[in-house]
Amino acid sequence: MKIGKKMEDAINAQITHEFEAEHTYLGIAAYFEALTMPGFAHWMYKQAAEERTHAMKFFKYVCERGGTVSLDALPKPVSSFKSVLEAFGAAYAFELTTTNKINALYDLAVAEKDHASMMMLKWFIDEQVEEEDNATRNIEQVKMAGESKGALMHFDHRLGARE
Repeated sequence: MKIGKKMEDAINAQITHEFEAEHTYLGIAAYFEALTMPGFAHWMYKQAAEERTHAMKFFKYVCERGGTVSLDALPKPVSSFKSVLEAFGAAYAFELTTTNKINALYDLAVAEKDHASMMMLKWFIDEQVEEEDNATRNIEQVKMAGESKGALMHFDHRLGARE
């Protein structure tokens, strides 16, 4: 069944958002690289790659449903922050925005009675629970480390070692 125009347009906007998320994480990674915090940068690179995977999942879905993918320009990502906590907070804020956008897509799928999209979006809804949890945990651990460079470096090392 061909994807409806409203859903196609909404998913195209989500594709752009997911690529923007990739760029956002790369911007944060650049900040951490400049601070010589390779573990934090590694974490952000992994998140960026995951966001690209999400974008491509939406991209392929539109194609599989007989729709047309339309890509928009991306804004320049922020790569300068006042603190490690602010950088992790920016990542968390972006995840909250992503969750709201995916929930709105699901609401549209329900309104359009687009069962295939509802099923596909269920995966993303579950994924956002994990994404928000990871971001929250990182923020809490940075808060616990406080201004201690030693504690931050330990956390940096731990994040770089996680796979």
